[in-house]
Amino acid sequence: MPEALQPPQHQDRQPGLESEMTPRPRSAMENWRAAGKLEGRTALISGGDSGIGRAVAIGFAKEGADVVILHKEEPQDAEDTRAHIEAAGRRCQVIAGDIGDAAFCRDAVARAVKFLGRIDILVNNAAEQHPCKDFAEIPEAQVERTFRTNILGMMWLTKAALPHMPKGGSIINTTSITAYQGSPELIDYASTKGAIVGFTRSLAKAIWQDRQIRVNAVAPGPIWTPLIPASFDEERTAQHGASVTMERAGQPDEVAPAFLFLAAEQDSSYFTGQVLHPNGGTVVNA
Repeated sequence: MPEALQPPQHQDRQPGLESEMTPRPRSAMENWRAAGKLEGRTALISGGDSGIGRAVAIGFAKEGADVVILHKEEPQDAEDTRAHIEAAGRRCQVIAGDIGDAAFCRDAVARAVKFLGRIDILVNNAAEQHPCKDFAEIPEAQVERTFRTNILGMMWLTKAALPHMPKGGSIINTTSITAYQGSPELIDYASTKGAIVGFTRSLAKAIWQDRQIRVNAVAPGPIWTPLIPASFDEERTAQHGASVTMERAGQPDEVAPAFLFLAAEQDSSYFTGQVLHPNGGTVVNA
């Protein structure tokens, strides 16, 4: 068996807890040198409690943005993220709920707007995945659940947020390398991530002329987040990241700069309908 890249570990529930991972992911943007690129801006981030979402939320705060984070059932991780945001001198609100529920998305946006005043940046990051070795046996309820969280929730949240986003805003969606390479054990998950690419490119064209809001996506490769030990067995988790050129899993702090780039209009004003690929060296057909 190849040498383990991480200690074997597994968590019994999704989306998992960062506080129970060994080693802990690097998600606090500790080495980020801020330049005030989001000063006075506001952001709503789904799945902002841990992993990539946490790193993005903290990075936004360090760049000057006030942040609202949505999470499902991870109050301690969410409060840890809030503490980092407030330590950066920015305001943070935490809202718990299921983005697969359209009513929750509408309520969450209303609460975020009340707290922030408006939404300059929307990051659709929340997702779930459930491996299945035999597609003939995949539970129908699992497929529906994965689609409801990963793509329908993204649509509901975006639909609710758009009326509160001014010109010059930015929507950033988290897709995945699986949208481009496929995954034999994550067919429903990979399908949702492919749908996110189509949603990103289509929405970018649909709203630019009237709203001048840029819509882009980030497609991470294998990243060390709580979703990994919450999805796979100990052996698979220990080898997470071995397949890419760099032969290791990436860290949330290595992915968040792509979101920061797309959020800052002065850096990415000519980007819309695009996908960035922080994936450890894997070549994809974009």
